[in-house]
Amino acid sequence: MQTHAIRIHETGGPEVLRWESVELSEPANGEIRVRQAAIGLNFIDTYHRSGLYPLPTLPAVLGREGAGIIEAVGVGVAAFQVGDRVAYPMHPGAYAEHVTLPADRVVPLPDEVTCEQAAAMMLKGLTAHYLLRRTFRVEAGQTILFHAAAGGVGLIACQWAHALGVEVIGTVGSEEKAELARNHGCRHIIRYDREDFAERVSEITSGVGVPVVYDSVGVDTFERSLDCLAPLGTLVSFGQSSGAIPPVDLGILAAKGSLFVTRPTLATFIADTISLRRAAAELFEVVAIGDVKVEIRQRYALREAETAHRDLEARRTRGSTILTP
Repeated sequence: MQTHAIRIHETGGPEVLRWESVELSEPANGEIRVRQAAIGLNFIDTYHRSGLYPLPTLPAVLGREGAGIIEAVGVGVAAFQVGDRVAYPMHPGAYAEHVTLPADRVVPLPDEVTCEQAAAMMLKGLTAHYLLRRTFRVEAGQTILFHAAAGGVGLIACQWAHALGVEVIGTVGSEEKAELARNHGCRHIIRYDREDFAERVSEITSGVGVPVVYDSVGVDTFERSLDCLAPLGTLVSFGQSSGAIPPVDLGILAAKGSLFVTRPTLATFIADTISLRRAAAELFEVVAIGDVKVEIRQRYALREAETAHRDLEARRTRGSTILTP
């Protein structure tokens, strides 16, 4: 069947995004076809578009998460039926009106979660899950530093950490973002455009430092983030919105207190169906009980993906953004 999608034929700026008619395959053995209700916008989409994270082939449909209603099921699919609401993360080709994908890579949506909420939080929420619950499992009473606290991952992670009894220090780049982070679980706000965040962390923690820093910014924050850590602390580098971190002399970790640095990725933590659905169930639970509120702050029509990318890269967006077919 034919559907419409946003494709790129070459890498580059937002102008390479094209709204096109594409052929969609029928569900094969173990697959389902989903009519999309909403699609998540994420910074990784801009990396694929620009070529920073190369795609295996071109042309390619961008996007990594979405939610909608099953229209067709292939042979061997027993867990789902036509009409079920489902969502998925980390599956390429989400910028489309319809997608065909393996049934074992989707999760059923509970009644308490809308398709729009799911599309806005699958990738970001599952990222917050692996950061807080698996990469470095935070505990009540700890104080942590979370960079880009007003971003899509940041707003979810800060709420979740606050609900777990953790005191969150968050960095932001404007007063508007400061207020947003403060209203979503951040106890202490640092304006990185006005203050040295490492000095402020030292002040807030009385010179002790924090056990963990979650950093999606990259090169601009890496070295000073190490200075925020207490001895034996962990820097979790999970993105590079400011650019890639250059090669590091590992001796600096010893000199600064036998520190740990890790570069995790969501794909590893949800590589199998059981891990994916367990993580999603935990995410949906904290949303259902109200500990985490997923607020969609921007909506764009799918065909307006170029504008959405420009706004995202210019840091004009706040929190979660969705594209609607």
